[in-house]
Amino acid sequence: MLQDAFLRWARTDREAVRVPAAFLRRMVTRLCLDHLKSARVKRESYIGPWLPEPIVEEEPVEDVTLPLMLALERLSPLERAAFLLHDVFGESFEDVARSIGRDAAACRQLAARAREHVRKERTRFPLERNHGLAIAAASFEASRAGDATRLSALLADDVRFHSDGGGKRPSAGRILDGAAEVMRGLSAIFRLRNGAPELDRLAFVNGLPGFVTREPDGMLQTTALLIEDSSVKAIYIMRNPDKLRHVEGAVH
Repeated sequence: MLQDAFLRWARTDREAVRVPAAFLRRMVTRLCLDHLKSARVKRESYIGPWLPEPIVEEEPVEDVTLPLMLALERLSPLERAAFLLHDVFGESFEDVARSIGRDAAACRQLAARAREHVRKERTRFPLERNHGLAIAAASFEASRAGDATRLSALLADDVRFHSDGGGKRPSAGRILDGAAEVMRGLSAIFRLRNGAPELDRLAFVNGLPGFVTREPDGMLQTTALLIEDSSVKAIYIMRNPDKLRHVEGAVH
């Protein structure tokens, strides 16, 4: 979006622009809104659960975790624009209104709705780095061994399982809810796989403790774990090879 805005700015008659900063904000916002509307249409035809591309890092980034990213994705394009422009970039609602083509009162409502969604997904109790990685390591070892009993002991009763294969790799066709359903799904995976995955590294995946693995068929996979009170509340597995190309190039 920034590259497109830069090219358009290069072709703009600068003498006709009274406030360049406002002009550029409006241009980038509208480009992003058009992109989000297009992306939402594509998302509706996506096969199975959708997850954002994994960002794998050595240290946690607690301000932008995967649940928060998913919360932002669930916002409408206008809600996201109003929230980011006002709450993140500090724009007045009058300026936001000019950027997204709504009046200031409507922008306040859009930002308020977005803020409530985002607030629900923010981490309430920061997880100590090494403790999170220890639980991730225990989860990997139990999964690698196909030890359903050991893995089940790590899960919260209301755990949710998300896996994104994008229709290109086998994955659960929907989000699995609850420890019993998640364990049935994982047990089926244990029975069907031909060999055990190899650990590439423990890491933080989109701000959450997790790991990168090389699966028995040679394909890469990332797993991120949302952990609360030492229990795994959500599992996010990326299997879509299109979203793993940058990870493939960075594996150790």
